[in-house]
Amino acid sequence: MEWSTRSNAAESSMESSKIRGLVAATVTPMKENGEINLSVIGKYVDYLLNVQGVRIVFVNGTTAEGLSLTTEERKQLAEEWVKQAVGKLDQVIVHVGSLCLKEAQELAAHAAEIKAGAISVVAPSFLKPPNKDALISFLREVAAAAPSVPFYYYHIPKLTGITTIRMEDLLVGIKSKIPTFQGVKFSDTDLLDFGQCVHKYESEKFTFLYGVDEQLLGALAMGAHGAIGSTYNYIGKTTNDMLAAFKSKDFEKARKIQCLMQEFFSYVISHGFMVGETKAIMSVASNIPMGPPRLPLQETSNEYLTQIIVLMKSLGLL
Repeated sequence: MEWSTRSNAAESSMESSKIRGLVAATVTPMKENGEINLSVIGKYVDYLLNVQGVRIVFVNGTTAEGLSLTTEERKQLAEEWVKQAVGKLDQVIVHVGSLCLKEAQELAAHAAEIKAGAISVVAPSFLKPPNKDALISFLREVAAAAPSVPFYYYHIPKLTGITTIRMEDLLVGIKSKIPTFQGVKFSDTDLLDFGQCVHKYESEKFTFLYGVDEQLLGALAMGAHGAIGSTYNYIGKTTNDMLAAFKSKDFEKARKIQCLMQEFFSYVISHGFMVGETKAIMSVASNIPMGPPRLPLQETSNEYLTQIIVLMKSLGLL
């Protein structure tokens, strides 16, 4: 696919849409029969904005079970989020990644059509790109389907299994190949790689959004511009307090908040924590029914959910 020549106005628009601060990686509300539930998205938007102070969302990603949804479902969700965000949220980032290049291009073009704020793409994880050139070629073809929409790469090697391509290396010359490239959702614990990306590509003005919630403070110290995560759905307010403390150079307060949140993370990670638990917590925290996850994911038990809620209340997180 050929790139069209973009105007200075388009370049300026991308520059002004730089993402900063917290981004909630949303869950996909579902009915008990497993069908998506669009009717509660409006309430979801109001909850994130008014209770958690989160103004940007990342939809159809990992937490949203994006790759377990049909193409039509993903389009419907993206449309509803964009519609409900008008006049309320600052931006809707739509994840359009897929194992199928044609499907990813279709979703990217659709995101452009509905005027999503940005698109993001995860690497194919079954038939994997053998090297960085192959990965960039794939990403380029997807991005070209939405030539006026800011593009973010979704780096999550633990799930894609692509562990030999370092982000630092992937970024070399990437803007010349993907003109709409704006930055990375960096969901990996390798702070060495992350720090080198921020340091080496500062002049490119790329945006680096960290995606491992329990290590956010460390990433901020390395220069992260913001964060995308599932827990910002329900502890966004607390995390925003940490961001404010860090910005004002009250590092002791920031450290105490991160350690407080890590008590929660330590417990749930050691006991098993996936989308089912996130949806259950959100249902309690927001009083909006998020429903069950789609198979092969499983619902959390009432006993485990009760333990999580008790812990969160004891820590002042809920």
